[in-house]
Amino acid sequence: MRSENKGKIAMFWKRMDSVVKCSLCYRMCTIKEGKRGFCGVRINRNGTLYSLVYGKITAANIDPIEKKPLFHFHPGSSTFSISTVGCNFRCQFCCNWVLSQETEIIGREVSPETIVEWALKYGANGISYTYNEPTVFYEFAYDTAKIAHSKNLYNTFVTNGYLTPEAIREIAPYLDAATVDFKGSGDAEFYRKFMSVPDPSPIYESLLELKRNKIFTEVTNLVVPQVGDDPDNLRKLARWIVENLGPETPFHLIRFYPEYKMLDFNPTPISTLEKLASIAKSEGLQYVYIGNVPGHELENTYCPSCGELLIARYGFTIHKWNVKDDNRCPKCGEKINIIGGYSGARTSWLSII
Repeated sequence: MRSENKGKIAMFWKRMDSVVKCSLCYRMCTIKEGKRGFCGVRINRNGTLYSLVYGKITAANIDPIEKKPLFHFHPGSSTFSISTVGCNFRCQFCCNWVLSQETEIIGREVSPETIVEWALKYGANGISYTYNEPTVFYEFAYDTAKIAHSKNLYNTFVTNGYLTPEAIREIAPYLDAATVDFKGSGDAEFYRKFMSVPDPSPIYESLLELKRNKIFTEVTNLVVPQVGDDPDNLRKLARWIVENLGPETPFHLIRFYPEYKMLDFNPTPISTLEKLASIAKSEGLQYVYIGNVPGHELENTYCPSCGELLIARYGFTIHKWNVKDDNRCPKCGEKINIIGGYSGARTSWLSII
């Protein structure tokens, strides 16, 4: 998978004497000649910023859209998921660290046209830019998303939310949905200590920009026991979502499992997740889920008005659909915040690369 890559001229930067200033994400790296940005995949060559991972694909899989997780966007559909290497965060618990923290530019050379062809060939309903942070392979995602839209495929980002409003606005015509991943309920100390992120506050501005551009958004929050499970922080995050994005925003509490540099931690107790879910609901969030606990009742979707079971899930699989064709509750008629309806026919999971 290793090959020389001279790179493609990047988007969102300006030359400043002998350095370039990158404005793709909120790190706003100032990059000296011959050096890379914090993400490790954007380099200054003779005063021009290049992306080193354009078309350098490290994974290409058919996934259920629920895996992203997107529970309210084209439920039951299949999405063609792709990644490169690199990330603008340094999460010590990353489950995809072999991709996100890889310093060598590796991957299979693939064009945007080929990605779309594969998605159509294998019966996917859309394309997801995921596994590592899609912001760092923005140029490839942007070109692919434009072609995908012309072929009636949807596009989704699974992102840490650190991309700038300018970058969101540019891709907005082609980006249909985003999963924005919080960790530790957005606590600044947690972000600094365990993720090498000096300030998580820009993520909130990114969420507002997604809303302004009518990009359907679901929010996740990884709950790391002992260091990232504070109820007060969760309450603040839930309250912000209700007040700024709306109570109908789907919210996922994700169970932590030991990974990467945090192998000495235990998995999140289910009781902790349930306690935080109760807090999120008490703050007004209508659709609260618990993830990475297959079979838990909070994998399901319930009517926020009457409590009727609407969608029953096990893991990423829907095994009961009880929503009317106009996305209303069959019992009380409440309008449910679902985009696209239920596809009902999924391609089997498949790895292409």
